Amino acid sequence: MSKQPGAAETLAAKRYWIMNGVRIGSIAAVIIGIAIARAVIDAPYAVGVVLAVAGLLAFYFGPTLLARKWKSQGGGDTN
Repeated sequence: MSKQPGAAETLAAKRYWIMNGVRIGSIAAVIIGIAIARAVIDAPYAVGVVLAVAGLLAFYFGPTLLARKWKSQGGGDTN
């Protein structure tokens, strides 16, 4: 017998992938920002620095803020 995932498990899996997408996108932003700051990519230096810093902030605080938002909407753990 195969057990079908419930609505809560499906929602949790969707949120898990969204959080990991935020992390991967943030890492990409940091790498691109560093490449711009090091003149590997032709763009203004300030754009590279801002992109790298924004990527770092999103990496560290993005998933936490998403989880907090989802929990405040009543979709979090009730334990």
